[in-house]
Amino acid sequence: MFDSDRWGEIWNTLSRNKLRSFLTMFGVGWGIFMLVVMLGMGNGLKNAVLGGFEGFATNSAFLWTMPTTKPYAGFQKGRRFNFDNEDAGIIRRNVPGIEVCSPQLQLGGWQGGNNVSYGSRIGAFSIYGCEPEVIQVEAIRLPRGRFLNKADLLQERKVAVIGLEVVEQLFGQEDPIGKHIKVSGVYFQVVGVSKRKSSAEMGDNPDAKIYVPFTTFQKAFNSLNEVHWFTLVAKPGVEVAEVERQVRQLMARKHRVDPTDESAFGSWNMQEFYQMMNGLFIGIGGLSWFVGICTLLAGVIGIGNIMLVSIQERTKEIGIRRSIGATPRAITGQIVQEALTLTFIAGYMGLLAGVGVLEAVRSVAGEADFFKNPGVDLSVALVAFAVLIASGLLAGLLPARRALAIKAVDALRAE
Repeated sequence: MFDSDRWGEIWNTLSRNKLRSFLTMFGVGWGIFMLVVMLGMGNGLKNAVLGGFEGFATNSAFLWTMPTTKPYAGFQKGRRFNFDNEDAGIIRRNVPGIEVCSPQLQLGGWQGGNNVSYGSRIGAFSIYGCEPEVIQVEAIRLPRGRFLNKADLLQERKVAVIGLEVVEQLFGQEDPIGKHIKVSGVYFQVVGVSKRKSSAEMGDNPDAKIYVPFTTFQKAFNSLNEVHWFTLVAKPGVEVAEVERQVRQLMARKHRVDPTDESAFGSWNMQEFYQMMNGLFIGIGGLSWFVGICTLLAGVIGIGNIMLVSIQERTKEIGIRRSIGATPRAITGQIVQEALTLTFIAGYMGLLAGVGVLEAVRSVAGEADFFKNPGVDLSVALVAFAVLIASGLLAGLLPARRALAIKAVDALRAE
């Protein structure tokens, strides 16, 4: 390995055919370059998409009522019904795998905008009636003030937590804490400011939401004994799909709905969606490895072929070396070392080029919501490089066996 004469021979061999050596190394370098870039780009998409779940309870689900599609217990199909206040207690007592059951209301229905004013300023925002536990599900943080608490709920306080967009449109640079906003003729005191944690919007824009106590919402906006939907969070180790199934069965009995009427309840399972997206990126990563390794192997096969051509050109040289006492190990070592040298240089350059492209993409993309922090872990790069070196070793061993199969007398006669 450290024989200067051997390194000199390797350099002379490579330099005699500069174009051939370059094209051979280019194939290997392109393979490692493609592998690094595809893995890095896939990680950039994964970081952006899965990062959108930051702050959300990924083991959660949302359940609401829909018109029935089957007649049951004397009721015709197409009947509309609503959850009520009693349902929350029933769910909490009878579904052991549930950690959070939070009833919610929304003024104006799904994605309904409502006029909210402060002084002469007016804006349209989503108004939510909720309990304090909802912060365990919502991807928000509180840069100022506080969130709703149990005292707000029990005392039916007219308080509100508002998003950053609400602050910007209604208050500008003024501190909103302690000020009063008017929603449909009802005044609420601002006790906190919320800000989104993630780039994803699971429903309405988190920064354009206004949260008020659930009990206050019911009285202020004439929604007594009404629940629009439940936010459900499963305990650790419990599938939220099973929790959802049990709640559906429980609510079907309570509201006299056909247990087989799947359309009577609408739902959205965040855990299933998260797992689906995670599985998608596992598949993208596997495809990147497959394509990259295949491209890499094509380059390594090229090195093997070039080494065979080189051996054919150096048949007489090999015969002379063997006739003066060169051992099979020495012949094999030189050929393998040549293949490894080609592979190492090409792989290193391809790896550097791939990392350079990813860094350039990172600087251009910045903090874009659709693409974030493209790159590969050091462990992944080392694994790719180990595969490259192992392939280079094979690319050298096979031609070396061919060289050793040549008899010294025949090699000396070669032209």
